Amino acid sequence: MASTSTKQVQIIYGDATLGLRGNHFGYIFSYERGGMESLVQYGKEWLFRTPKPTFWRATTDNDRGNGFSTQSAVWLGTDMFLKTTGVEVAVNGNAIELPIAPVNNQYSDHEFADNVTITYTYETNTVPATTVSVAYTVTGDGQIDVVADYHGASGLPELPAFGLRFVMPTPATEFTYDGLSGETYPDRMAGGVEGTYTVEGLPVTKYLVPQECGMHMATKQVTVTRNRTLNNADRANTPFELTLNQADEPFAFSCLPYTAEELENATHIEELPAARRTVLTVYGAVRGVGGIDSWGADVEPQYHISAEADHSLHFKIAGVL
Repeated sequence: MASTSTKQVQIIYGDATLGLRGNHFGYIFSYERGGMESLVQYGKEWLFRTPKPTFWRATTDNDRGNGFSTQSAVWLGTDMFLKTTGVEVAVNGNAIELPIAPVNNQYSDHEFADNVTITYTYETNTVPATTVSVAYTVTGDGQIDVVADYHGASGLPELPAFGLRFVMPTPATEFTYDGLSGETYPDRMAGGVEGTYTVEGLPVTKYLVPQECGMHMATKQVTVTRNRTLNNADRANTPFELTLNQADEPFAFSCLPYTAEELENATHIEELPAARRTVLTVYGAVRGVGGIDSWGADVEPQYHISAEADHSLHFKIAGVL
């Protein structure tokens, strides 16, 4: 696999990680942490936590009224304590033995490929349990093709959502997206107008009781802009960006300073912590929010998410020039 072509990705076979590197990018995938633990483009780190599948959106007043959050509470536990059960690596489409020590000793420090795929398998903390897989395919231009698949199982309660959550080290200054105007949900899309929109900061709707907010449906592209890192020597405050593009179909996303669990834990707006991170969550499925009333009416049937059915998410993290 030895090559010096800049169109290929360099592979670093670590004892417990797989490193992928090219011009202006470097990614690290951890076998132990169960996901990608570093995403650096143009010298800027975009990960504070390992991205993991997510199954929960914060409870709304309507959810409380119709009892949905109680009925589906197992997904909150799974969201917080998802277990990694498998890791697989393929180089140029060919599966290889997991290159942990001492297997990695067979490789040189000069390994290249056209593409590398690392796939993580997770098991849910539900009864019955089911699995989710997330595959990252990296090419020489730094593009990451991401495919997440949820495998349905009979007897599981309905899902609040299915997606992949990225926690970034510092708050975004803005995000720009190509999709529908305003806040939209599967049952709240009629008023959205297609276009390109920029949202300053990371706004959180100021409900008396913090709850789900900030969803954007039918998105073709989203670009997150930050100007600060956690490196104290980096004082330039020059904006830098990360862009996600649709693959097969548009996706939904939210870009907030809090995880769903942080919103869930606050009973009043002042109980939310100071905004220190960016939480970008990309969704392949989102339950509707209802709103017929807040005293017991359920979301209309077409806006439910069956946990007994399969669900998928496919998008691309843009590479570098």
